[in-house]
Amino acid sequence: MSDAIHETMKSGPGPGSFYPGDTYDTPDGVPHTWGDRLCFGGRWYFYWKIFDIIRIMGTLGKCGRLDRGNQVRWCSQILKLVEACGARIHLRGLDNLRAMKQQPAVLLGNHMSFLETVTFPAMIHSHMDLTFVIKPSLMKIPFFRYIMIAINAVVITRNNPRQDLQTVLEEGKKRLDAGQSVVIFPQGTRSAEFDPEQFNSIGIKLARRTGYPVIPFAVKTDFMQNGKYLRNMGPIDRRKDLWMEFAPARPVTGSGREQHQEIIDFIVDRLKTWRSEEEKQQESRTACKTEKR
Repeated sequence: MSDAIHETMKSGPGPGSFYPGDTYDTPDGVPHTWGDRLCFGGRWYFYWKIFDIIRIMGTLGKCGRLDRGNQVRWCSQILKLVEACGARIHLRGLDNLRAMKQQPAVLLGNHMSFLETVTFPAMIHSHMDLTFVIKPSLMKIPFFRYIMIAINAVVITRNNPRQDLQTVLEEGKKRLDAGQSVVIFPQGTRSAEFDPEQFNSIGIKLARRTGYPVIPFAVKTDFMQNGKYLRNMGPIDRRKDLWMEFAPARPVTGSGREQHQEIIDFIVDRLKTWRSEEEKQQESRTACKTEKR
């Protein structure tokens, strides 16, 4: 057993927040890790480190020691790894999570990369317990499956919509009634582009059926891109900042169509804003390089 696992099992931290304010932005001057430099800025150092963290978390999960505090600790390390590899992180709306005061909700938003699943606990777990609705293939990833078992994830088929809806309604209600928030990515699969037509209403139906509020979120995590052959090990693009924002909780009323559209509009607006900001930053970098010449 590694020293890191041994120390965590002796005295894991409580679920205190690594991000105490409403927002967080990577400060200037974060050192670029030498490990990444020695790998010539490729993807391999990043994936070696991230899968080592997953190995530690999976081992803790298998031993029954992956509590909320340890999830916050190790998932925060993944965010620090993103920064150490040269990207910047921007978190928004953390007070909206804090305002829940540990009460459960249904969290709904877009899905861009594997990073959402492995970093959300760093921000959310300090304010509410959570689990995910996931596809079966994630249960086949070594060590990662023990993390999903530890958090009591809801597994759906992804090929039988009627059965999946029934599973989410039944198992999701059990999690919510037990005080555990449920994170759902209604677009079904990871994509760098958000298509509102693919954003289904399964999460809204769960919230409407159970009476729990929804918390919309938007993410831009194409720093970590989907791979052509190994989907979870695509290229990483240090020019792309990582953005995540959580909107205020809201009840689902009537058919839920209004809230469904509000979530879509929120995601579209944030992605447009963040991409515009990214373009400005890239233009600024290009101008600086031109001046130096």
